[in-house]
Formats: sequence, structure tokens, C-alpha cells
Amino acid sequence: MNKLSFFILSIICAIVACKPPAKMSRSKAYKGIYEENPVTVLIMPPINKSLNVDAKDYFHSTLNIPLANEGYYVIPPFLSMEILKQESAYDAEMFLNQPVNKFGEVFGADLVLFTVIHRWDKSLVPAHITVQVEYILKSTKTNSIVYTRKAKVKFPTGISTGLGGGIGLLANIAATVINTAATTYVRVARESNNITFLDLPRGKYSKNYRKDSAVTAGKKEFSYTIKDN
Repeated sequence: MNKLSFFILSIICAIVACKPPAKMSRSKAYKGIYEENPVTVLIMPPINKSLNVDAKDYFHSTLNIPLANEGYYVIPPFLSMEILKQESAYDAEMFLNQPVNKFGEVFGADLVLFTVIHRWDKSLVPAHITVQVEYILKSTKTNSIVYTRKAKVKFPTGISTGLGGGIGLLANIAATVINTAATTYVRVARESNNITFLDLPRGKYSKNYRKDSAVTAGKKEFSYTIKDN
């Protein structure tokens, strides 16, 4: 291959590599859901890989409502949690890469939701709360992953007191600390859930059930900043 041919080939490869991925419909992106028509979802205790020890409990309480809003029957978390504890199945990480058929037999669940909390922290410079969560839905019939997305949600918490100079800077930091301390992570978690599950094919109890297959599927990984403070 001469230098000119090699140069042209390199350009073509670069163009192909830079080409944005083709858009995909939900029926293709989440084929398993449309084939199985799941109704019931079991929420597993979140897998906490963040440095915040309370993240698991905070986050677990926010998952059932957004799933129900999308038309699914969610096994009451307080009930499923007690049973999981009794069966020594509280550590969801043990089952993430294992068959989940048993959960279908015990709970009558069609889908099992695993969530992995990668970040759950706050920062003063710049002032914001960041939650990064991976969502994984597995079928109890096939043990395959039928839906997965990863969300990174930020919530700005900075406050300006309007004062200038060094005193103003200290006052702004102090006000931000108070605001961040008073800001519940629950709101950020709910935003993360709501945005993530907007792309979930609607369940049996939704008026849009079986009507959204042609809708363009969202990105598998995305970032979102909550605008209002």
C-alpha cells in the first residue's frame, strides 16, 4: 500500500470512528422486555460502592414509586427486604452475576432490579451534590439483562450572600455548608430514578403499554444537572 492510499484509508477510518452511533428504538434496545411483557418487579438492596455509608438506605426508599409510575407492580420494599434478610439474601452483590430464577419462584417477580451506587457525595468547591447510579434489570425467566442505564446527577448547592472580599467568600462557603447539610440526598436520588426510568418501556398498568416500541431509546450512560436550587 502506497503512502497516499494509506493516508486516505486513515481518513476514512477516522470518519467512521467519529460517526455518532445509530439511534435505536426501544423495541430493539430493550427487546427482552417487549418479548416477555413483565409485570412484577423485585427491588434488591442497592450495592453501595460509594464512600457514604448511609447511601444504601437512602436510595432504596426512592426506587419503588418511579417504577410504579411507569406501569409496573413493585413488590413492597419493606416486605421484600424482611424476606431477603431472613433468607440471607440481603447482600445483592452476591446475586448480581448469578441466576435470578429463584426470586421469580419465591416472590413471583418477572424482573429483579439491581442498583449499584458508584458515587454519593457532596463538594464545596464547586458546591454540589453528585449521585452516580447504575441500574440493571434482570429477567427471572432467562436470567438475562433486559435493561441497563447509568446516571450521573448533579445538584448545585452553592449560595451567594452578596458580600464581597474575603469576608464574602467565607460567608458564601458557610451558607453553602448549611444549605448542603439541609439538602436531602433523597431529592437527587429521585431525580436520578425518574430520568433513568423515563426510558423504560411502559408496564402493563400504564396507558402507554405496548405503544412506545418505536420511541427512540435513550443513552445507556448520561449526565444531568438539576437546574433549580
